[in-house]
Amino acid sequence: MTTEPAGASPETRTFFLELPDEAATTRLAAVLAPLLGTGDVVALSGPLGAGKTTLARALIRAVAGDPALEVPSPTYTLVQIYPARPRVTHFDLYRLSDPDELVELGFDEAAETGVVLAEWPEQAPEVLEAANLHLTLADKPGGGRHVAIAALPEAAVRIERPLALLAFLDAAGQGHAERVPFPGDASARRYEVVTAQDGRALILMDSPDLVLGPPVRDGRAYAEIARSARNTVPFVAMAEALRARGLVTPRIEAFDTRRGFVLMEDLGRDGVLDADGRPIPERYEAAMLALAHLHATPFDPNLRLPDGRSYEVPPFDHAAMGIEASLLLDWYVPHVFGRPATDAERAGFEAVWERLFTRLDSAERHVVQRDVQAPNLLWRAGESGIRRIGFLDFQDAMVGPSAYDVAALAHDPRVTIGPELELRLRTAYVSARQSVDPGFDKAGFAAAYAIMAAQRQTKILGIFVRLLARDGKPQYLRHIPRIKAYLTKTLSHPALDELARLYQAWQILVDEDASSDTRPT
Repeated sequence: MTTEPAGASPETRTFFLELPDEAATTRLAAVLAPLLGTGDVVALSGPLGAGKTTLARALIRAVAGDPALEVPSPTYTLVQIYPARPRVTHFDLYRLSDPDELVELGFDEAAETGVVLAEWPEQAPEVLEAANLHLTLADKPGGGRHVAIAALPEAAVRIERPLALLAFLDAAGQGHAERVPFPGDASARRYEVVTAQDGRALILMDSPDLVLGPPVRDGRAYAEIARSARNTVPFVAMAEALRARGLVTPRIEAFDTRRGFVLMEDLGRDGVLDADGRPIPERYEAAMLALAHLHATPFDPNLRLPDGRSYEVPPFDHAAMGIEASLLLDWYVPHVFGRPATDAERAGFEAVWERLFTRLDSAERHVVQRDVQAPNLLWRAGESGIRRIGFLDFQDAMVGPSAYDVAALAHDPRVTIGPELELRLRTAYVSARQSVDPGFDKAGFAAAYAIMAAQRQTKILGIFVRLLARDGKPQYLRHIPRIKAYLTKTLSHPALDELARLYQAWQILVDEDASSDTRPT
């Protein structure tokens, strides 16, 4: 797909696509149909035999959700109405003798109450003026067709990304593949299951560039300070880097980091939980051993993408750790205190955490994926050793205390990891590290593990409230009691004495329905 401003209007954008066969026309209709809504007027231009009726028929069937729907050409009736949702009115204006006949045909009402498809719009200037999408089809000398889609600004915003995705799949040789939406996560990423022409199952990631948001500190946005991944470059680079070190990640089939599209191997659906959503200890332990394997091998943060571009994994520094922990102040505290944190509370909070981060400066550092938890792990029963576990989420990887991922997995925020299993997992990791390096600093690791667990649990309390308040997703609140239980146990480590006293004074871990007048002022 190519795109450029249209010559007719500086506000119009035009997209150009190749349509080598009728199947390509049908695929285009399948992409456009879900994007059409009440008030859209789609003009279809082109000479006789250019495929206007074929495209209109495919669009109507796609909107109606019925690929077998009978769609006769309205060449003689001039208009045909389909009671889909939204309603579609199909005009063929080739035989229109007078533009004033549009009133009798009910064009204005059709445009106000549903979607209009109009072939031969040149017969009625009013139609061209009303069209927010104007598709012009033409035959190519060597066979096939191409289409120019002129879109007014609002329509252009709707269609640009889906059309680019269609072009990406065509370039990857999967333009004919069947696509089915796949549940995503709490982010803006979207996924589809793609059945390749050779029968293989692939996963398509559609991940728009991160919107930074307003400045929150020193003129920088939260995502800048937290070093959140802004595009798909880190995902592609890390997938290759982790695979090179023996871990299982999806094999990248094709990618477009400018657009945010990644086509990758489908590692399956078998996770690390049982049918009742409880952790399967053997599978969690296998994930721990995979982390131990990774952390026992050298890691150079200077990576390369398959196309040769370089990418450097950023450091998980004090600023990133601190801005994440401050989510508790920004979201959780107002939620339970009924008021914002005061300047004094914020200063005290940040001072305690800065001392903990300074202690982490001497901790072992390695690449950390930073979201090692049940939804991002897959079980591969036919494999052995560390290849039994597949890792899915690592675009926010950083170089930081290796204990972070260990603590994340042993305190899964959406799955209850009991004390016995948590001890088993931590012990398995330490034993694996000591088997490779007898001098592994067990005590230093334990302190880093506690600090990183507390930092992550603090952050998640803020995130789960943010998902409610900002994103309208209340379902995450049900996990808060689990996070509090984890944090209560974590704070028993001596390295966290000062933080434990602060959280106790603030009553962070009491029931949320406790009276706010008992909270600090």
